[in-house]
Amino acid sequence: MFDWIPIEVYTPTHYIILLFLVLITFIHSQSNTINSNENFRYMKVMGWTYLLFIILYMGLRPISGLFVDMLTYNKRFVYYQNGGQITSPNDILFQVFTKLSSQFVSARVYFLLCVLLYVLPLFAVSKKWFKDYWFYAFLFLVTSFSFWAYGTNGIRNGIAGSIFLWGMSREKRIWQVVIILIAINIHKSMALPAAAFLLANFYNNPKVLMYFWFFCIPLSLLAGGAFIDLFASIGFDDRTSYLTQDNIYNVEFASTGFRWDFLLYSSTAVVAGWFYIFKRKYNDKIYFWLFNTYILTNAFWILVIRAQFSNRFAYLSWFMISLVILYPLLKKYIVDKQHKKLGLLLVGYYSFTFLMNFILTGL
Repeated sequence: MFDWIPIEVYTPTHYIILLFLVLITFIHSQSNTINSNENFRYMKVMGWTYLLFIILYMGLRPISGLFVDMLTYNKRFVYYQNGGQITSPNDILFQVFTKLSSQFVSARVYFLLCVLLYVLPLFAVSKKWFKDYWFYAFLFLVTSFSFWAYGTNGIRNGIAGSIFLWGMSREKRIWQVVIILIAINIHKSMALPAAAFLLANFYNNPKVLMYFWFFCIPLSLLAGGAFIDLFASIGFDDRTSYLTQDNIYNVEFASTGFRWDFLLYSSTAVVAGWFYIFKRKYNDKIYFWLFNTYILTNAFWILVIRAQFSNRFAYLSWFMISLVILYPLLKKYIVDKQHKKLGLLLVGYYSFTFLMNFILTGL
């Protein structure tokens, strides 16, 4: 469908289109109240239009090495298509899904199905938690720094993260458990946020966890190498091999060192949670779960921040970051001129994504 777009500008085109959507939404937020009929019409039309667009645009992209791991997924798909068997129990549900798909659909349709599994749970979470205001939540999710990369490159991880969020949004405990277990069996690294979510259900003290998060920064500065070696030796899953790899490939986050820029990005959710919970006295069980889960998983990443490819671990918290920042603003009136400030927040939030993934990558 989009083969007429040169592959070299396929990803940049997505960021430009999203920039226009963000700017239009910002302008609209400055001239309409959030509960006006005009705004409800805007959210409905733009929400469904962009939902359909991003599924088709991401899902029907060319099979190309420019999307890095996409070729690896395609190779595995072809292997199963030619009669190959599942030989490893790792990420078993994703392997079963790939093998079944290879028997019935083409590779292009397979990647479209992957995008559906990635995007639709995000839509379901937005709709479940925010009802008629789901468009704002969905827009914050797709403007996240890592959204595009984990829909086109780290595909298993992206799908697992979306399904994990969908599990968190369920009201019945049994469905939370079942769906989160599905996420873990799509990508085992989801065991870390699952453990953090479990702890958040039993230990609800955001202040203590915030102190722990801050303590992890000097701890990582002083003894980060020791934590990298520790987690690599524990063998959290096969992704821990990235912690000690010597080769650096041309992918985001490959550079080593203490990434202050990405720590600053992570801290936006911590500051937001502090403001809502302690300054505005916001009290919501679901938000506490979300915030505390984010804090714990992001603290783990801080401890291994110096490692090559630490994006594999940053994503274990970053797929939640937009909801941590946005959630209270769509549930309760917290600040004056809230709709206008929500529009400003959207512009600021996407500015980091646009800077890192469009401007700097093009230099």
